[in-house]
Amino acid sequence: MVDYKNYKVWQKSHDLVIDIYQITSAFPKSEQFNLVSQINRASLSVPTNIVEGCGRETQKEFIRFLYISSGSAHELEYLILVSSELKFISTKDSKALLKKIDEIKKMLFSLIKTIKKSL
Repeated sequence: MVDYKNYKVWQKSHDLVIDIYQITSAFPKSEQFNLVSQINRASLSVPTNIVEGCGRETQKEFIRFLYISSGSAHELEYLILVSSELKFISTKDSKALLKKIDEIKKMLFSLIKTIKKSL
């Protein structure tokens, strides 16, 4: 069993969750159960699936959860894009979040590739 806290991708995705929650707290109340909920769940899913994968018995299972985490990162990317176009997020915040998400996606891809090579 691997300690998820040792993975830089987990650390970055955890930090992203904190950023996301701070930004979505300023969204219109009318979006509380729609876009805000979806964004928060997608952001939480990224580090949570890394954690769950680390608790699995095999590397293949871990990879499966990394793919789920990657899918959530892609979903989050779109949700930030639409939030920006709806003017719920400033362009500056949107660009910063999208940059972090892109970095996390690349890190997940790299980790998956590395683990696959070791199998």
